Amino acid sequence: MSDSYARAGVDTAAGDLAVELMKASVRATHGPEVVGGVGGFAGLFDVSFLKEYRHPLLATSTDGVGTKVALAQAIDKHDTIGFDLVGMVVDDIIVTGARPLFMTDYIACGKVVPERIAAIVKGIADACRETGTALVGGETAEHPGLLGPDDYDVAGAATGVVERDALLGADRVHHGDVVVAMASSGLHSNGYSLVRHILANQKLSYTDRSDALGGVVGEVLLEPTRLYTGPLLELLESPELGPAIHAFSHVTGGGIAANLARVLPRGAWVEVDRSTWSPASVFRVLADMNAESLESTEGTWNLGIGMFAIVSPDSASAITTKLTDLGIPSWVAGMVSTATRDFTGFEQGAKGVDGGAVRLVGSFAN
Repeated sequence: MSDSYARAGVDTAAGDLAVELMKASVRATHGPEVVGGVGGFAGLFDVSFLKEYRHPLLATSTDGVGTKVALAQAIDKHDTIGFDLVGMVVDDIIVTGARPLFMTDYIACGKVVPERIAAIVKGIADACRETGTALVGGETAEHPGLLGPDDYDVAGAATGVVERDALLGADRVHHGDVVVAMASSGLHSNGYSLVRHILANQKLSYTDRSDALGGVVGEVLLEPTRLYTGPLLELLESPELGPAIHAFSHVTGGGIAANLARVLPRGAWVEVDRSTWSPASVFRVLADMNAESLESTEGTWNLGIGMFAIVSPDSASAITTKLTDLGIPSWVAGMVSTATRDFTGFEQGAKGVDGGAVRLVGSFAN
């Protein structure tokens, strides 16, 4: 290592050690399609199997974890951030009906602490393995002077594949389709700027114990994101239930209504019935701390719904049962309509998508 580079704050030896510590975790995600293993300038993935597809489409997504990393840094717990990253990236790919193939990650930090980097990557690799995604490469970049010694941020990108005629989306959604809600594990990775604002106003440290939250603040709020890809792929591959699935919606930034509206055709609408579920206590406690209603946070937090499926009405009951059996509590939360109506009070489309309209109605279950 260059002495001058070391004096500038970059430790390439620490970076090499971090790679050694993470190798076993990364290799555990590899199948025979991964070519060359760990450490190359680029990850290689054999896609010769795509010749078996009639008309393959590649799906890709990229994302990060946002300010949730601040909690991990504050309590020095880094093994769950990877689950959040994979959830944010890979669970966007499954929305199209695509099977994820491979993923890469990027970690920027103020100082490479090999054990910390290895813990982050182990979490990513564990989640990749759970979703059937090969972790084929990544980069750890040391940015002294730009980031503090204990600061870091993570990002990732993934690629999947779907047959053209199996692509899910708004064009498959029809009047009378049923909206199935799938439970989240908690906050997932959205709305943490509001969470941090609330805790600061309450003068609560991430290392404090909160009886209201039911544990150490940072540990409770680091609950990892639920991963939906594996169970949803199993559902899609079911000869009986797969054809009944018309669309998925991943509830991330923007909240419940806006994300569901993105996968509805223009002119279609859904009223999501709040009485069909009870938001977990973490949402209620945080809203109470901020002296606001749960309803006022619906555009920020998922409030207990991490994913939606829009399905044929005659298969809705079987699909909710199957998902629940696969470990994802699910329930019917609404129905699609194309009847003409006034859309005042509805969310209409989001993130550049001129989609349908959604609003939440009623009161949450206790």
